[in-house]
Amino acid sequence: MGVVLATLDTAIANTALPTIAADLQSPAAAAIWIINAYQLAVVATMLPFAALGDVVGPRRVFLGGIALFTVASLVCTLAGNVPLLAAARALQGIGAGAMMSVNIALIRLIYPAERLGRGVGMNALVVGVAFAVGPTVASLLLAVADWPWLFGINVPLGLLAIVFAWPAIPRSVPRPHRFDLVTAGLTAVSFAALIFALGSVAQLAGWGQVLPAAVLALVAGAALLWRQRGHPAPMLPVDLLRRPMFALSAVTAVTAFATQGLAFVSLPFYFEQVLHRDAVHTGFLMTAWPVVVAIAAPVAGRLSDRHPPGLLGGLGLALLSAGMVALALLPAQPSVVDIVWRMALCGAGFGFFQAPNLKALMSSAPPERSGGASGVVGVARLLGQTSGAALVALCFHLAGIAGSTAALWLGAISAGLAAVASFARLWV
Repeated sequence: MGVVLATLDTAIANTALPTIAADLQSPAAAAIWIINAYQLAVVATMLPFAALGDVVGPRRVFLGGIALFTVASLVCTLAGNVPLLAAARALQGIGAGAMMSVNIALIRLIYPAERLGRGVGMNALVVGVAFAVGPTVASLLLAVADWPWLFGINVPLGLLAIVFAWPAIPRSVPRPHRFDLVTAGLTAVSFAALIFALGSVAQLAGWGQVLPAAVLALVAGAALLWRQRGHPAPMLPVDLLRRPMFALSAVTAVTAFATQGLAFVSLPFYFEQVLHRDAVHTGFLMTAWPVVVAIAAPVAGRLSDRHPPGLLGGLGLALLSAGMVALALLPAQPSVVDIVWRMALCGAGFGFFQAPNLKALMSSAPPERSGGASGVVGVARLLGQTSGAALVALCFHLAGIAGSTAALWLGAISAGLAAVASFARLWV
């Protein structure tokens, strides 16, 4: 339920943004912070919360995340202007960051090692279903209620999740090292500044906006590396990145999720502006991808308990690359079947990458570093998706209406690179 709340909220807010902006009489540029505040908060807090999970146990971090997310959802419901709503969304992002930072670490605690693939496959299924139904849920709620209920519905669901979680989530033995607040601050600043700089470059913002953010990211990152040198469990897990299997799995994740970001931001424009489909039709066409991901992910998770993740992930990402090429080569007036089978091919490929890659990341880290590894899972996903979305914006700036097609070709290249990184794990 926690994962569903965090995933649904992103899709719901994206879908409802025009309605919210109109109701609060806000220009689009200001209303975008309702989305950006959430994403920046999640990215900035994920690694610090993962490190905190290694110290106090993932149970406490997860429960605290659900509680904060629920309270912040209530504030979102009552917000009467964009600044207050954006601030409440940032609080939601912190809560979601706490949940997602230790989510996979909890799965590793719950499932025995020989069935870990099934556990991460189930997690991928839940994420895929939530992502698929998000736009539909938003549309149905907006049809019968005002936009504050999009956030208000999280309150009873969050309370119910706490009721289920309190007796059920396993406890773990706390680690002897302490939590470093200064390192947490440097980590948060580094990643928030990096994401802000990437977005600014994609929007072709002036150097007066891009350069300070880039310099801040570099300075804070260098200070972070200096401060945590020699630490047995560094917050930025450079110790794990020295492990070839872990590093290749992280690279695979970033490039694969960059493909997803390129696709999910560009395809609505492609369907509506290039293929001239209406918004409702576009929503149904977009659903084919996550629905097939939800079907394929549990199957891939079970297979990863018997076959090398590098092989399964590589084959899946090769399918994803082929699907992106097929979408870019759609005829001028394609039928629904022409579009759906291509979207389904992408979904099958992505589904066969996700669960095996999660298992490879978690199983290549020692048990005492499960929190750090779980944090990398979330950060890799968000960095990839954010980079993909930024590249789409850049494509539109440079190529106009043809930018959506260019983004699909970039996605095919990114998925191909991810497949190479995945297959490389067979020789590690």
